[in-house]
Amino acid sequence: MKDVKTLPITVKSKAFVFDADEQWERTPDPGEVYRKVMGYNDNLMMVKVKFKAGSEGCLHSHPHCQITYVVSGAFEFTIGDETRIVRAGDVLMKVPNVVHGCKCLEDGMLIDTFTPMRENFLKNNP
Repeated sequence: MKDVKTLPITVKSKAFVFDADEQWERTPDPGEVYRKVMGYNDNLMMVKVKFKAGSEGCLHSHPHCQITYVVSGAFEFTIGDETRIVRAGDVLMKVPNVVHGCKCLEDGMLIDTFTPMRENFLKNNP
């Protein structure tokens, strides 16, 4: 097995993060879009995002690698030049700096995982 390089960790969430203890935060996206940071360290972050039908995740890009898991609902996602409809159980891979966004077709929830973490999602880092 290949040796895995361990990256330093200077910032992290608690070892146990309970959904009931965390608060939803409204995003600036059109409609009703809310996010909840569930766990993170310098190298990794998991975020729950819930959408009401008709809401949008505006087109944007960032230097993070992102994998999105569709928990529920239906979304029209654009990644780069491709647009597809995704539903519960589907996964989307976004490489750094690719333009992406979505339109929520049916109320739904996504789980976003980022590497490295999105510092701007932490409440103490506006």
